[in-house]
Amino acid sequence: MVTTHDLKEKIIAGLGLEDMEPDEIGDDMALFGDDGLGLDSVDAIEITLILEKEFGVKVTNMDENKNIFETPNTLVNYINEQKA
Repeated sequence: MVTTHDLKEKIIAGLGLEDMEPDEIGDDMALFGDDGLGLDSVDAIEITLILEKEFGVKVTNMDENKNIFETPNTLVNYINEQKA
């Protein structure tokens, strides 16, 4: 089972956010937009690649599945559902 801490470590490494610690990213923090981590569409593509490479999970339709990218919790729930 993947944890939010595992995911946050992979996101930090994959996006080159070395100045951040996993604990600085809240489990329910918005990943995109000014109210959260402030990631953009390029980062979304990178996260999709991280999901495939690190967790063996594919996102087939970004538009239909954009809600899974809202927070670390929504991403982890998606990963664990796909791996079940």
